[in-house]
Amino acid sequence: MNKRSILVFRFSAMGDVAMISPVIEQLCEQHPQVSIILVSRPFFKPFFDTNPQIRFHPIYPKEQHRGLRGLYRLFKELRNYKIDAIADLHDSLRSRILSTFFRLTTIPIKRIDKGRAEKRALTRIQNKHLIPLKSTFERYAEVFQSLGFSIRLTNKLVKKTRPLPAAFLRQFNSSSALRRIGIAPFAQHRYKVYPLDKMEEVIAVLSRNHELFIFGGGETEQEMATKWEKKYAHVTNVIGVVDLTHELDLIANLDLMLSMDSSGMHMASLVGTRVISVWGPTHPYAGFLGFGQKEDDCIQFHHPARPSSIYGNKPCLCDGIPCIERISPEQIVTKIEKTLSYG
Repeated sequence: MNKRSILVFRFSAMGDVAMISPVIEQLCEQHPQVSIILVSRPFFKPFFDTNPQIRFHPIYPKEQHRGLRGLYRLFKELRNYKIDAIADLHDSLRSRILSTFFRLTTIPIKRIDKGRAEKRALTRIQNKHLIPLKSTFERYAEVFQSLGFSIRLTNKLVKKTRPLPAAFLRQFNSSSALRRIGIAPFAQHRYKVYPLDKMEEVIAVLSRNHELFIFGGGETEQEMATKWEKKYAHVTNVIGVVDLTHELDLIANLDLMLSMDSSGMHMASLVGTRVISVWGPTHPYAGFLGFGQKEDDCIQFHHPARPSSIYGNKPCLCDGIPCIERISPEQIVTKIEKTLSYG
């Protein structure tokens, strides 16, 4: 069996990097002779730690790999590997420059087709094409296929067994009657965030009968999560408490996750936890629904102006009231309770 080594580029964003993992996992299962050198930001390494066929190589775009000179330094680091093919899953200026350095080596290079024209048609105001586009997972898989590696994607959640972090043993031992729900109420782009006053209403109701864990964000989000933790019983802030590996461990032990269209959804998919997701100006049709997640579990307000954005960096154009604000806390709570009761 001939060993084949693929160099893979995907530097950001968090959710997009997380979405690579199930594709590479299935590629490696179907091609045990393949090894992957994955180039991404060091923070994302835990997404790939459980796969022995992946070797992670960090990029430091603000430090030693900054600018053209820094990318050339990265190229010199990477060419020390025995590489048979390059999969550019990012198609950014950085990844294109890096690919240019490698072209002189005659190594085959393929890059992702992001379907920009189709996405513009999906989000335009007039003559909108509201049809499901190819998923990002399929787009990733196509890159490997174009390099000669067949891959059959099974878009199915597989529950992963991971150890429960010691920091949360008390919440799991306190009462076996309580169901454990993760909540990722924040997102990189504010237009994708469900109004926090309404999210607090959701938390207030769910915390009466369930154990809740709040994920995602920086200092500002940590302050909000800590406030909820102090205000409501059975609410635990996870932000800033444990690292990314232990967050994944915790999510794997949850019964359900509530998330925006954000990295929280994709982290849950990595460990096989079902997600109820809340959508605003973005839409599952754009191809970013979590791996193995169901469109029926997407809570969204249907309006002819949706979607108005692919990534959530543009506001909703729905008659002055953002669609995400038209979703009531009661809708979210009811959906979660029904899912926990009936599956």
